[in-house]
Amino acid sequence: MNIDSKAIFFQLNISHFNTLPWFCKIHAAAFIIILRAAIHDDSGFQFFKPDHVKVSAVFFIAGLLGLFAEVNRSPWVTDARVAREQPIQFSHERHVAGNGIDCRYCHTSVEDSSFAGIPPTKTCMNCHSQIFANSPFLEPVRDSFRTGRSIEWTRVHDLPDFVYFNHSIHVNKGVGCTTCHGQVDRMPLMWQEQSLQMEWCLDCHRNPERYVRPRADVFSVTYQPPPDQLALGRRLVAEYQIQKLTSCSTCHR
Repeated sequence: MNIDSKAIFFQLNISHFNTLPWFCKIHAAAFIIILRAAIHDDSGFQFFKPDHVKVSAVFFIAGLLGLFAEVNRSPWVTDARVAREQPIQFSHERHVAGNGIDCRYCHTSVEDSSFAGIPPTKTCMNCHSQIFANSPFLEPVRDSFRTGRSIEWTRVHDLPDFVYFNHSIHVNKGVGCTTCHGQVDRMPLMWQEQSLQMEWCLDCHRNPERYVRPRADVFSVTYQPPPDQLALGRRLVAEYQIQKLTSCSTCHR
């Protein structure tokens, strides 16, 4: 039985394959090489002897599982670091870094609600009734304000419906905005910084001392963990009474 590696690659969506990280491409290439070697080379010569087939099968399966694991963590699956187009050219970089606007000015319920909140159009018009008031790019904002129709933003961080997440408990326990959302002050278009996969959540739930910061710095986009982060983290875990919650019912209710 001869297997042509080109035929296997033909089954892949090449445009998607090219978006995979380099380590995924290496796994894919290794997968093809092992597959061909485990059966026959192009001349029909059996590369592995019969008594080596079991060993080659183990390596083949391990490589295949490794490939699947890497693909599952890649932006191809998670959409991490994929900038999202919005109905209005809104830049967090301009508003946060350029104008110094605090997260809570727009996301008003982040400290006392599970939902951080999307600002109403009136919040935009507080400034843009005076600043860039006639800009054609902001016509959708003015139209929304005149008609009362909400702007249909494209959601960036979208957890599955079976996952419960509460913003307020996290920020009140010292989890900073940039820990999960990345450096939004450097994002002309917003993207999802982290994978949002369960293993990412569990890493923090199991080791909160690696990530928590003083409550006074939760909304700071310039905060950097100190060299003694673990010592600081352990103190804050005790002071803020942070529990290492990893039971299923914590997030799946």
